[in-house]
Amino acid sequence: MTTQRLSARVGAIAESATMAVTNKARELRAAGEPVIGFGAGEPDFPTPDHIVAAAVAACEDPVNHKYSAAGGLPELKAALVEKTQRDSGWRPEVSQVLVTNGGKHAVYNTCAALLNPGDEVLLPAPYWTTYPECIALAGGTSVVLQTDVASGFRVTVDQLEAARTPDTKALFFVSPSNPSGAVYPADEIRAIGEWAHEHGIWVIADEIYEHLTYDGHEHHSIRALVPDLADTCVVLNGVAKTYAMTGWRVGWMIGPADLVKAAANLQSHATSNVANVSQRAALAAVAGDLTDVVAMREAFDRRRVAMSGLLRQIDGLELLEPQGAFYAYPDMSALLGREIAGRTAATTNELAGIILDEAKVAIVPGEAFGTPGYARLSFALGDADLEEGLTRVVDLLNR
Repeated sequence: MTTQRLSARVGAIAESATMAVTNKARELRAAGEPVIGFGAGEPDFPTPDHIVAAAVAACEDPVNHKYSAAGGLPELKAALVEKTQRDSGWRPEVSQVLVTNGGKHAVYNTCAALLNPGDEVLLPAPYWTTYPECIALAGGTSVVLQTDVASGFRVTVDQLEAARTPDTKALFFVSPSNPSGAVYPADEIRAIGEWAHEHGIWVIADEIYEHLTYDGHEHHSIRALVPDLADTCVVLNGVAKTYAMTGWRVGWMIGPADLVKAAANLQSHATSNVANVSQRAALAAVAGDLTDVVAMREAFDRRRVAMSGLLRQIDGLELLEPQGAFYAYPDMSALLGREIAGRTAATTNELAGIILDEAKVAIVPGEAFGTPGYARLSFALGDADLEEGLTRVVDLLNR
C-alpha cells in the first residue's frame, strides 16, 4: 500500500487568483517592467494615524506581550457589540463574538464549525475566491447560482428555491459584493432572509464592505432586517477594508453562541489569540468615529466614476456601474475571439494574459470568481495609476 505524500484535501485547494495576480505584478515591477496592477483588494491609503498611535502605545504595554484569550480581548469584543449596534442595527451579546485572524479566518472558522461532509452551500456567482475553498475544506459542496450584468449580479428567491435540496445547509450572502460591486436593496434582502428562515437554512453574511457604497445605495444587514434569523445567521466582518488595515489581520464572526463557542475552540488549537497589538489597533478603529472612512470612500467614489468612464470606451464591453466595494466587474466576453495585438483569446484567462503582456496591466479574470467572460479591476489604487493603466487597456483593446 502506498501512502500519499501530501494531503489530498489541501492539495485540492486552488491558489488565490487575486493574490497570484498581485504577486505577479510585483515581480514584474521588481524586474523593471512598468506594470500597473488592478488585482489587489486593499485600500492604497495608510492606516489612519489614531489607529497607528494606539498600536504604538500597545507595544509599550507589557500586558500585550503575553498570551490573551483565544477568542479576543474582552474590550474589543465589547466594542464590536457597540459597533454592530451602531452600523448594522442589531445588538449581539459578547458571547456571540469571536475575533479572528482577518476576514478569511472568519470564513474558514465558520465553515469548519458549521458544515459536515455532504452539506450543500448555496453560493451565488460571482463569488470571492476563498468561499468555495473553505466550503470544500469543511467537507461541504458548493452549489453555484449564476448571476450576470442583466440581473444586477443579484440572486433571486426563485433561483435559491430551485437550487434547494434536503442537503442544503447554508447560503453565502454578500452585499456589497466582491467582486461585482452589487448592493442588494432592503426588500430583496428581506425576502431572501425570510426564505432562508422558512426552510431552516443558515445565512453566512459577509459584511466587510458595509461602509463602501455609492450613488445612494445603502448597506443593510440581513440579520437586522430579518430578526427571525437570530439562531441561523453568522455575520462576518473585519477592519481591513473600512479602515485600510489589511495587513493588521483582524476580523470577526458574530453568530449564535453555540456556533461561536465551537469556532473559538477550533481557533484555540489553530492559532490561539489574534496578535494583541493588532487587536488594540482594531479597538481604536471600531470605537472611533468614521471621519477617515468617509474621506476614503469619497476618494474611492471619484476613482469609481473615472474607471467606469474609461471602461465604457472599450468596444463591446458591458458594465454594471459599481454600487459598492471598490471593484468594477465588466463583461468582456465580446472581446473573446477578437484579434488583439496579433493574438486571440478564447477565455478571459487568456485575455488577461494578453493585457499583461501587451499593456503591462494586471487584471483578475472572471474564471477565478465562477463567471468566465468577466474580469475584476480594483479601483483601490492611486488616481494617476488608474488613469494610466486603463488608458493602456483601452488603447490595446480598441486597436
